[in-house]
Amino acid sequence: MVVNPVTRRRLWTSILFCLLVLLAVAVTSPLVGSTRIDYTAALTEDSIDREILFRARIPRVLLSLMAGGVLSVCGVLFQALLRDALATPYTLGVSSGASLGAVTVICFGLELFAGFPSIWVGALIGAFLALLLVLVVASEGRRMSSFTLLLSGVTINSICLALILFLQTFATFGQSFAIVRWLMGGIESVEYSTLLWLAAVTFPVLAYVFLTGREWNLMAVGEEWAAARGVNVTRLMLTGLISGSILTGVVTALTGPIGFVGLIVPHGLRMRLGADHRLLLPCSFLLGAAFLTVCDTASRTLPTSGEVPVGVLTALLGGPFFIWLLKSRRRSLWL
Repeated sequence: MVVNPVTRRRLWTSILFCLLVLLAVAVTSPLVGSTRIDYTAALTEDSIDREILFRARIPRVLLSLMAGGVLSVCGVLFQALLRDALATPYTLGVSSGASLGAVTVICFGLELFAGFPSIWVGALIGAFLALLLVLVVASEGRRMSSFTLLLSGVTINSICLALILFLQTFATFGQSFAIVRWLMGGIESVEYSTLLWLAAVTFPVLAYVFLTGREWNLMAVGEEWAAARGVNVTRLMLTGLISGSILTGVVTALTGPIGFVGLIVPHGLRMRLGADHRLLLPCSFLLGAAFLTVCDTASRTLPTSGEVPVGVLTALLGGPFFIWLLKSRRRSLWL
């Protein structure tokens, strides 16, 4: 597909602006916190300031950058997959499956599995099983439609949420607290090795998703339109579902379910940039990363008696935004 010079210039200008926003947030966020840091001391060995900066704040900021970018891209991907502007990374039940896996591990009190925290392993297994169930239910022979995907996802999501509530009735007080805390969604400091394997899993998948932007533009018009122009609709939907599920499952395993990032950022960009997925996907990653990092920085610096989970903050922002979006769409249907 030939891109005219004006479109190409607009594409790179928009991406450059989003990249500058991301860099500004990434540089300033580690410098903000409830504890003041002496940055001269932080550059010397064996100091408390160095530990706070390089072992607590920077890994947390890096995780929030990666999680926010991935969740935002998943929002764009699932909205294109289901052709529903209100779809989120959790519509198809993958996040609920990851939550069910994590809750199961918490209830059984496991600690480590193959050197990793068992809650991460449980969340990944739960996400994989939810994806498998969605594929089995949604498949109609060799075909797959966005409508059956949506119904399958809603069904699996409801089942997983019911099982989470069922398991919680058997949990102890401490386990119930851990379950509720995890389900709120939050960013914590992790080891740099964890960030490396997260990048190793997500970046190749993100690269593939970015390269399919033109095909998602055709799919936005309709499956028949896309098929008539050479798009293998079933393959694109299958790889899109698997890619979005891998990204959502891996991030959810580390952070818990953080909602509305995949709704707020893509819609904000659509209103400003339009619906060209060649532009929307990379810009969503960049601004989604910046958005979640700002939210997490606010959550750890709010003057409260305890730290507010970032999932609570994004829900407080995303809930009113979702209502406004729903009412705006309803008005457009009446006009």
